[in-house]
Amino acid sequence: MRQSVPTFPELFDTTVHTAVHLEMRDSYGVASESGDFATWRTTGERDMDPNSPYWRPWVDLVRRTVQRGVSVQRARIISMPASDYIRYEHEAAGINVAAGEEVRWLPRREASDIPLPGNDFWLFDDRLIRWNHFTGEGASGPGEVSEDPAAALLCAEAFREVWARAYPHESFKIY
Repeated sequence: MRQSVPTFPELFDTTVHTAVHLEMRDSYGVASESGDFATWRTTGERDMDPNSPYWRPWVDLVRRTVQRGVSVQRARIISMPASDYIRYEHEAAGINVAAGEEVRWLPRREASDIPLPGNDFWLFDDRLIRWNHFTGEGASGPGEVSEDPAAALLCAEAFREVWARAYPHESFKIY
């Protein structure tokens, strides 16, 4: 039987203190952004309107979460030189920051000695993990949630170490 995975609004709306996200892939093939990414690769332009249908749901979710006093942090471990996808993500991360997320970047070579879980994740209040699974081509796979204390501790410690070493978005130059 397949596990029921709460939606991101359900997860964020029940979070009290922290929602942290660790991304560790250099490329994603998520269907919802494929058109925007293709346009960016062709023209160098991407959707930078926080009120657009693409951005608005996320911006609203983060804003209302932060307004309740929840800290929302995103860290990305990336290879350098950065892939096209990471450059695409970096270009629009200011929208995440303006919505209330704190965003940091860590070059992969500076993370070599950090024990990391095998998958990207969201960790809510240091106890509930929403694992993000991807195919080899970067498409979203089925999500999974866990409240395993050992896995939550691994994620919390990994995120804190990455966060401590990572560079704030505002000062990190990708080029």
